[in-house]
Amino acid sequence: MRSTPSHHRDVELHETDILAWLREEDSARLEKLWALADDTRRAHVGDEVHLRGLVEISNHCIRDCGYCGLRADNRGIARYRMTSEEILGCAADAVRYGYGTVVMQAGEDYGIDTDWLAGIIRRIKADTPLAVTLSLGERPIEDLKAWREAGADRYLLRFETSDRALYQTIHPDARGQVSDRFAILAQLRRLGYEVGSGVMVGLPGQSYESLAHDICTFRALDLDMIGVGPYIGHPETPLGQGNWSPPRADGEQVPNTELMTYKVVALTRLVCPEANIPSTTALATLNRAEGRELGLARGANVIMPNITPPRYRRLYEIYPAKACIDETSPASHTGIAAWLEAIGRKPGCGRGGRAHGGSRT
Repeated sequence: MRSTPSHHRDVELHETDILAWLREEDSARLEKLWALADDTRRAHVGDEVHLRGLVEISNHCIRDCGYCGLRADNRGIARYRMTSEEILGCAADAVRYGYGTVVMQAGEDYGIDTDWLAGIIRRIKADTPLAVTLSLGERPIEDLKAWREAGADRYLLRFETSDRALYQTIHPDARGQVSDRFAILAQLRRLGYEVGSGVMVGLPGQSYESLAHDICTFRALDLDMIGVGPYIGHPETPLGQGNWSPPRADGEQVPNTELMTYKVVALTRLVCPEANIPSTTALATLNRAEGRELGLARGANVIMPNITPPRYRRLYEIYPAKACIDETSPASHTGIAAWLEAIGRKPGCGRGGRAHGGSRT
């Protein structure tokens, strides 16, 4: 059991406070925000950085989201699905590298059979000490239940924006089903998953007020994991081609900058002090030299090295030019522990679940 140090006092932020911080441009004031987020992170989740091995198991998708390079209408992408043995090989790599979790991610692909994936989950849970996280889009509750019963521990489903009008514009319904990610998040909680969500920062049509409300929504949902990263346009999407207009013109557009993303990471840590918050690949894509490090210094406590086989990794192009931790990066799979030590952190031990009340789970 780990208690919060007596010198640290959590800060209660109201939506107006969050909005003011999002608009803050004074570097000295922002240094105070970074320090407060870092102190809160240290008090609640410590100096461990949890490592999640990311496996992009399929780039098929039935959706036509306005921002994603995997959208069904993108005919310029070669589609793939990994085999069960390939996925299990990646899980073995995660164990070899000392990671505590394997994250299986895909587009919303109904070619991923429910029972087939349940079998893979059972094998990973039987053969390794890994936690299993899924990020497979909006699936029926029967699928989510089957995967939970097979042993899946966590599910990631970003709500992208709490602005319903904006969400419906960028994320059209599919299969005759109205898209309601908040309802699915509630189902995941009832099924016993650790629940993760998040938003894009600087999504076209996103106002400061909308983004402040997103951050308050993280707190209201009491999320276990929260991923925030900058919106990066893909040239084969309506948003990336600039031929799409936001659903309304009122409200100043949030920029999709590195600085704005750090603000959201820091504020997310302050409103959800126990949550696991990654320093994301999208952030590293904006600043390959130190984006991950600065994210970790401003509230984050998770990184997700990509362990997808390279021949597939290049085809999982949600946005262009993704930054990946691999053997050519400063924080390579084999060198990541030394890199973390060099920046004053240490690799997490075990599965790295949410820390409730300062305890480790």
